[in-house]
Amino acid sequence: MAEFETVGQSVPRLAGAEKVSGRVAYLDDIQRAGLLHGALLLSPHPHARIRRIDTTAARAAPGVRCVLTGADFPHRYGGFVRDEVVLAHERVRYAGEPVAAIAAATLEQARQAIALIEVDYEELDAVTDVDAALAPGAVRVHEDFERYGRRNIAPLPPNVCAHTLLSEGDADAAFAGCDVVIEGEFRTPAQVHAYLEPCSALAEVEAGGKITVWSACQSVFRVQATLSEVLGMPMSRIRAIATPVGGSFGGKSDVTVQPLAAMMALRTRRPVKLVLTRHEEFLMMRTRHPARIRIRTGAMRDGTLVARSVHLTLDGGAYTEDSPAVLGFALLMARGPYRIAHLRCEGLAVYTHRLRAAGFRGYGNPQVSFAGESQIDDIAARLGMDPVELRLKNCVVAGDTWVGGQRIEAAGLRECLMAVRDAAARRPTVEVRPGYRRGIGFSAVAHICGILSTSAIVRVLEDGSVTLNTGAVDLGEGAETVLAQICAETLKLPLDRINVAPADTDGSPYNWSTGGSRTTYMVGRAVAQATVDARDKLLTHAGQMLECSATDLELRSGGRVGLVGVPGMEVSFHAISQRAHWVAGGPVIAHAAVMFEGGGFDPKRTLLSGNGIGRLGAFIFGAQAFEVEIDEATGQAAVTRAWSAHDVGRAINPAGVNGQIIGGVVQGIGYALYEELVQEGGASTNPNLADYKVPGAMDVPRIVPIIVEHPEPSGPFGAKGVGEPPIIGVAPAIGNAIRALTGVRLCTLPFSPQRVLDALEPPA
Repeated sequence: MAEFETVGQSVPRLAGAEKVSGRVAYLDDIQRAGLLHGALLLSPHPHARIRRIDTTAARAAPGVRCVLTGADFPHRYGGFVRDEVVLAHERVRYAGEPVAAIAAATLEQARQAIALIEVDYEELDAVTDVDAALAPGAVRVHEDFERYGRRNIAPLPPNVCAHTLLSEGDADAAFAGCDVVIEGEFRTPAQVHAYLEPCSALAEVEAGGKITVWSACQSVFRVQATLSEVLGMPMSRIRAIATPVGGSFGGKSDVTVQPLAAMMALRTRRPVKLVLTRHEEFLMMRTRHPARIRIRTGAMRDGTLVARSVHLTLDGGAYTEDSPAVLGFALLMARGPYRIAHLRCEGLAVYTHRLRAAGFRGYGNPQVSFAGESQIDDIAARLGMDPVELRLKNCVVAGDTWVGGQRIEAAGLRECLMAVRDAAARRPTVEVRPGYRRGIGFSAVAHICGILSTSAIVRVLEDGSVTLNTGAVDLGEGAETVLAQICAETLKLPLDRINVAPADTDGSPYNWSTGGSRTTYMVGRAVAQATVDARDKLLTHAGQMLECSATDLELRSGGRVGLVGVPGMEVSFHAISQRAHWVAGGPVIAHAAVMFEGGGFDPKRTLLSGNGIGRLGAFIFGAQAFEVEIDEATGQAAVTRAWSAHDVGRAINPAGVNGQIIGGVVQGIGYALYEELVQEGGASTNPNLADYKVPGAMDVPRIVPIIVEHPEPSGPFGAKGVGEPPIIGVAPAIGNAIRALTGVRLCTLPFSPQRVLDALEPPA
């Protein structure tokens, strides 16, 4: 007999039928009476002074109702540094930065009018890589940086927007006693989020002046808060509603085009829709941080890992965005999922005249894990050890502590490592074609899923069915279904009797964001607590109706409450709710608010300064194995099979977990083998899906997801997150396979055919 009725079942996604049938209305499908359409003018220069903008001809063009420039947005915004502007004002700081916006009766008219705007630019010297930006006397990307509002007001060097130092033990002394020390420098590129649905928004102003903004976003509350800053309006006068999201991966975590649509709607008093083209997406939206990782790892002859030092430099692009948090989190994960007593990690996030970088699935962890997991294999090779055995010898287990001293409550990393090792060992023997090489690489993964605050409301309707409202946005990962399963399981209701309300700041309880692999764990905790409160209220009502103590009652399947041991003595949720609505007590409504309050850093143990992150934890672990084939003639590397095992605490919806694992692996293959947004002189040279390569159907190998369950005591039904971990270990595992096949460590992503060919046949 199953332990649970709904939890642990691979139920279909609540919106699955609508999506596969094409009936879901995404933002661009929405129409309003009198709708205007927006278009943008982007800068062609990475750094230039705007001498003059002439909008005269554009304003007179047919259909034009509104023209905006930087002067229309006097308020800067930003979560860590208030350095960002909606439209460039006085100067542009990256090629692709929006300079003007137009709203017109038709999209064609808006685009024709944009072409009529004349901008007189004075081109200025630009710093387009971190070395140039950090050089003495370099051009300042933000000459007024010291006057911006900042969360951390510590002095910083020119063109540095964040600095973090993290240290435990005595790394220098520990290295001196190591038998083996490996050091190297690794580089990772800018990766675009490549979601299917472009950034988009629709805004409409009510007669009383309140504005409603619909958009594809990760958090309606972050949209509302940022619009309040940008527009200078109270949050209570701004309503943000999430439409179905066609992918995000971190790229829609903060505002995208919502401020532009909102301001044009306020100026015209007409609804305005703004949808980016794919080309505009590439030029003006965010990327994963390009990174340079200098790393040193020391071990003893028996394989005991002793010390690690890391220096991380992130290219943050022209604006700070989430760079301080990405930097801080990356350094927190740089130790890897191992017991290493001596650690020193330092990092900088640097301004350059390049496209903005921000949060992306993994949040800095893929960059440092690429370097760290590569060196684990290099140490194993130096010591003559099996790389999986080296990992097993050093991996963390439940009861260990993380950097900073937080206790790890549940950890299935050993089981994950053994699962992928054994699965790869059982693979069928395949005869390798002449001219090809084939081999296996492994990696281990650690991440977190606990961060910041959230809340939930559970309301029992008059017929005994339930509406669940969390404010969480489902990005396509199936979060709505998982949260409904948690609610249904707690109340022993069929899933089809749970309605999940869409995210809407006018009616939803607060949730920080859908990101950080946190929805199942954090929002699920709030849902579980609120549902337990609703259950207790139902039991209290039922006790009064059955004239017994609530402690003598039990929930029964199908929405009923009965007397323990007496099968026929029961009342339905319908009857209870009717009583609550019309006779006594009032409607059954329950709520819960949750803040992640674990974690923190023990100052007696850890030196920490300049950190951009707060308390976080509830650790997730995994391991991955990739079979890679190399074409000796061309250097083309391809993944032929992959195994990805993850400890998710408890799989609320196993099919959904498998989907997340497979999707993350595919995205990781892109990061490892194909994807790089190339920017030369500050301008993108492959800003389209024809030249920027992502994995296609023919590039996806057989991927075997493996679910490991070590319940997390603080998680709902023991569950943890799984959204990000599957991407983290892909690049190093593929790199480890290539090293095993060539004897050469490739330290730069992606592993292009030329780089692999150079490893096979080093240039003279």
